[in-house]
Amino acid sequence: MHTRVFSRTGVVLFFLALNVCGTANAQVGNNADVLNPNIAGEDELGGVPHVTAALVSQLMDARPFLSATALHELLSQTLSDEQIAEVFPRLFVPINLNEASRQEILLVPGVGNRMAHEFEEYRPYVALAVWRREMGKYVDDDEVARMEQFVFVPIDLNNASDDDILSIPGLGNRMLHEFKEYRPYVGIAQFRREMGKYVDDDEVARLERYVTVN
Repeated sequence: MHTRVFSRTGVVLFFLALNVCGTANAQVGNNADVLNPNIAGEDELGGVPHVTAALVSQLMDARPFLSATALHELLSQTLSDEQIAEVFPRLFVPINLNEASRQEILLVPGVGNRMAHEFEEYRPYVALAVWRREMGKYVDDDEVARMEQFVFVPIDLNNASDDDILSIPGLGNRMLHEFKEYRPYVGIAQFRREMGKYVDDDEVARLERYVTVN
């Protein structure tokens, strides 16, 4: 009797685990409506409210931005808080859900202290699917999808699927191949060294934000 119950429970837990893994793709949130300042073109940047030609030039010169706070600091030099509040729904550096400070989380458009607390409450996130599920306890699916545009969970370089890797902004099939070529990685220093064969240090630093070695 007890053996049978344990067995069924084990099967249920096994399939729940499969479900989480199966929905864990796209570790960087779907962000079709939000430009990433590190990869956006000059024309795209110029289409953002309050982003003048001079500011476009500053953005291009300053990238890569390795945090949303770094972008905020640059914009603050020329824009008011009200203007930045109109920029960020259109232009944002995705935040690392496992490492972002409260200050950085609060830069996500529409996120106040209550939701920032919930972002922090469930750390560490092993997959974006886990974040979606937990945030879905507090807001509806549309709001989860909206917030998802501004966040990511780092991918494990040694186990990430192709879809996980390709969710990294600006990463295509060529770099997908290089990411996988050097598996298993023994540490992030190896990732820096190997990727440095193909892209410059700034691009390695940009990519490094999205990865981890477990």
